[in-house]
Amino acid sequence: MMTLFVFGVFFVLLALSVPICFAMGFATITPTLMDPNFMADLQFVVRSMIKGVDSTPILAIPLFMLSGAIMATGGLSKKLFDVFAVFIGKIPGGMPCAVVVTCLFYGAISGSGPATCAAVGTMCIPFLMNLGYEKLFSASLVATAAGLGVIIPPSIPYIAYAMVTDTSVGNLFIAGIIPGCLIAAALMIYTVAYCRIKGEDRARIEKNYRELRKKGVFHVLKDGFWALLTPVIILGGIYSGIVTPTEAACVSVFYSIFVCLFIYKSIRAKDLIGFFRSGVKSYGPLAAMMALAQGFVKLMVIIDAPIAISEFLSGTVGNKVVFLLILNIILFIMGMVIDVGPAVMILGPMLLPFAVSLGIDPVHLGIILTCNLAVGFVTPPFGMNLFVAAPIIHEDAMVIGKKALPLIGTYCIALLMITFIPALSMALV
Repeated sequence: MMTLFVFGVFFVLLALSVPICFAMGFATITPTLMDPNFMADLQFVVRSMIKGVDSTPILAIPLFMLSGAIMATGGLSKKLFDVFAVFIGKIPGGMPCAVVVTCLFYGAISGSGPATCAAVGTMCIPFLMNLGYEKLFSASLVATAAGLGVIIPPSIPYIAYAMVTDTSVGNLFIAGIIPGCLIAAALMIYTVAYCRIKGEDRARIEKNYRELRKKGVFHVLKDGFWALLTPVIILGGIYSGIVTPTEAACVSVFYSIFVCLFIYKSIRAKDLIGFFRSGVKSYGPLAAMMALAQGFVKLMVIIDAPIAISEFLSGTVGNKVVFLLILNIILFIMGMVIDVGPAVMILGPMLLPFAVSLGIDPVHLGIILTCNLAVGFVTPPFGMNLFVAAPIIHEDAMVIGKKALPLIGTYCIALLMITFIPALSMALV
């Protein structure tokens, strides 16, 4: 009964447009407000919050955010795009496909969906429009593909999920590679089909492609080498065991400073103070939310919420297939109103016991949660990527959301494969 009441308070506050951070905090202290003798009093909640974020792995989040911000300003998205465009830009749908691949690789730098949308969209959306592609198609493609930023490692939601479920961050990072590539491939297949049906301004595309080739393939590769090397260093270091995910995040910061400051010379030394300041401002609200999520999770354990949810699911869900189908539907809906990071921290500990009882690996569950909730970046009414892309084309975010529906459908086909074929996630782990 207490479980339903706490969740009821939480979702009612969300429905009233209360910020998720405050909604979570108030729901956490509600039992104490009702009963002063309740064991999870305010002091317990504060201790849980402090203990929950007193963790070395959590340091990877602000460090990856900082390195992503430096590389975004350093113009790495343009160099990545040129590399992919010079190889596939000439084929039908090649330029939009190059945008998808750029989002995939840039996601391995930023670890954030909105950051990927901002960095790639600011450069690629006007570029596609200049080549004759519809502005709504261009914006919806970037907004959807930018969701790969939280699926392809390093991913902030993976770190958040690992914190509350005691799952290996490194395993989650490695497990996210194939699902991220699968979703990117699905979006590219749709893009090629769309361009063949709708047609392209081939004369304009050929002209731009020739100008790009004039630079020389070697020159383009040389210019983009250091940007391409970023995910290799991060993931290669983790996968080989040379560094932990937290150490890899620290390496990514120093690498981003070195590349942008001394190689590309796209930032100045005095700009670093601004990056550090903005990094703290960006991470502050997220850190508060993660701390409150830790208190919320501890409360759920005390009121036996995981057991109550497991008993309810075991009595209503017959098998693994039905559970996964229902889970996908619930996550798709939740992704529309709750950001992926807090959502995985809340749902992960709640669903894990029952999922494990059905034979679902904790790493696979983390991939399912993240991939499902990442669709929320581009689904109305609160799709963050829609609001990032909208100002670029001076259009309403909901109009872009409608245009993105076929892309979302394509994404969901790949999502079902990821859900029901565990090997796609677990093959490299």
